Amino acid sequence: MLQSQLFTKTKKEAPKGEEAINAQLLIRAGFIDKLMAGVYTFLPLGMRVIKKIENIIREEMNAIGGQEILMPALQPKANWETTGRWKTYDALFRFTSHYSKNEYALGPTHEEIVSPLAKNFILSYKDLPVYVFQIQNKFRDEKRVKSGLLRGREFFMKDLYSFHKDEKDLDEYYEKAKQAYFNVFNRAGIDDSTFLTFASGGSFSKYSHEFQTLSEAGEDRIYICEKCKVAVNKEIIEEQGICPECGNKNLKEEKAIEVGNIFKLGTKYSAPFGLKYKDEKGAEKEVVMGCYGIGLGRLMGTIVEINHDEKGIIWPESVAPFQVHLVGLDLKDEEINSKANKVYKVLQENNIEVLFDDRTDATAGNKFSDADLIGIPVRLVVSKRTGEKVEYKKRNEKNSNLYNLDEIISKIKDQKSKPS
Repeated sequence: MLQSQLFTKTKKEAPKGEEAINAQLLIRAGFIDKLMAGVYTFLPLGMRVIKKIENIIREEMNAIGGQEILMPALQPKANWETTGRWKTYDALFRFTSHYSKNEYALGPTHEEIVSPLAKNFILSYKDLPVYVFQIQNKFRDEKRVKSGLLRGREFFMKDLYSFHKDEKDLDEYYEKAKQAYFNVFNRAGIDDSTFLTFASGGSFSKYSHEFQTLSEAGEDRIYICEKCKVAVNKEIIEEQGICPECGNKNLKEEKAIEVGNIFKLGTKYSAPFGLKYKDEKGAEKEVVMGCYGIGLGRLMGTIVEINHDEKGIIWPESVAPFQVHLVGLDLKDEEINSKANKVYKVLQENNIEVLFDDRTDATAGNKFSDADLIGIPVRLVVSKRTGEKVEYKKRNEKNSNLYNLDEIISKIKDQKSKPS
């Protein structure tokens, strides 16, 4: 992509009213635009990031047997009354149609939709287990939105639902889901600071589990067990005071962002809708369920919160909008301009994603500042100073070096081939 043709432009100043680092940097760098409190537009650079996050999640859900569907965001009141949550779900957006006078909700979650949906297809033990997931925008009427992409009123979420014949089968799949989540966070570049965190399972499970990433921007307090490398949330620490895994009492308190959660639902949402199956003997039994959520925007915001410096964002390679930011200087010189365009063409021919700063009206200082702000992993510079070579610098390193173009192509391909 040519930067001169990019829909967005960078901003020098952080937007007023945005305290969160993720919102400040993402807006300044042109990844998102704020429409109103808790609601953001994803711009071309932001869409490239969110799609890469989406594809990582999709691949890991597919790997544990998930089948992708897309359920409606517009949901009937009757389904929410069936579970008793129409009046008790505080963040539910409710409204009445001007024409039919029927009442509806905008989906904050999809248990009320997926359970009756599954009833159409799960009839026998032979139909179980089965796992379906979607990646879709959700709506929650949050009392106080804050922290940029970390808490909004409209947001993208992956929710997977699993259906089982008994608790034992659910338990086995639950462990697979745990590992899949670790795989997601590893590939997204935040695994070193993300902990499996014990949370309350409510009235139908001893524990649920959150995945919490250490950050000063976090709203949550977690307590880390250095022995087990797991954590517990504040609710569990107040109830038990010890690590549920090993009984350790010396837990370290940290601030963290919840980037995902997994939950054993049991029959909480199958029972109200009569979601049953016939077992091997023909007896009817209630389907046992699990649910597994990840907020895509929240994950994107978390990545920025823990991967930035005073100059801007530092994207992990797996989710960066481009692999390379090619910066052309002295482009009014025909020879330099020709060389920069040749480098751009060769990178594309080698299937390397590249943003080419081909602007002729921006100073070298502005171009370098923009490159640091946008945060693409590798910066290449073509200028009079670089001669026949190209300057190569990683965003997370201070030093740069000159290489032949063939050497640079090899370095980028070698880096891409390494496991995330």
